[in-house]
Amino acid sequence: MTKTTDLTPPSVVSTRRRREESISEQIKDMIIERQFRPGDRLPAERELMERFRASKGSIREALSALRSQGLIRTRTGPGGGVFLSEIAPQRAMALLSNYFLFRTPTITDIYAVRCQLEPEIAASVAGHLSEADFTRLERTMRLYDAPPVTAEEEYAQRIAELDFHSVLAELCPNPVLGLYCGFLQTLLREMVVCRRIYDAPHPELRDTALHYQIRLMRALRAEDAETARAIMAEHMDAAEAYMVAMEASIAGGFLRADGD
Repeated sequence: MTKTTDLTPPSVVSTRRRREESISEQIKDMIIERQFRPGDRLPAERELMERFRASKGSIREALSALRSQGLIRTRTGPGGGVFLSEIAPQRAMALLSNYFLFRTPTITDIYAVRCQLEPEIAASVAGHLSEADFTRLERTMRLYDAPPVTAEEEYAQRIAELDFHSVLAELCPNPVLGLYCGFLQTLLREMVVCRRIYDAPHPELRDTALHYQIRLMRALRAEDAETARAIMAEHMDAAEAYMVAMEASIAGGFLRADGD
């Protein structure tokens, strides 16, 4: 592993990092060229050194970078080595969430995108769902098919309603569209203001969600993409209006509590 000290000139450190980043990218190119798949073993360290004309330290730094990205894992013992890993959507979304740690979007920001993408998700899955897929969607709906008894149960039902959309995102044949929508749903689960909104009692929301989702399921079973798109657009417009109003109400409540 390449070591640096406080006395190492910045230009040298920068050159080493660029070299290691270059090797990481070349390894990715090799993975694509050889059509490697998750679970496949990467070539041995010596072969990588020869292929990229790099030192052992540079190769190990490049592999360390790929490991931190979740692209590879190391297994020791008999049959061990460096193996390719498929990045789970949850890990990718967690990395994206870190970007917004100090750049927290507003609910309006999220719905400006969500209102555009969610209807396309609904249209894209029409005609592509198996009976097992419909069962997955219906399973999330059953979590709120009865009125909640406690505040905790109502909160759980609100999250389950988001889960319905997450399943649609997973089933989307367009992986880019699916990932983006799944990420927006992750933001809604994690944002403090959204958790406060979901904590607020609002029992009629359950009926509203079921109303849209039952209509949507009928359109999807009929493989009617345009109707599915229209229903989801209507649903997103209603959801945006409610969430933005609640965000303003919560903000107003904080201001009054501060005496401002």
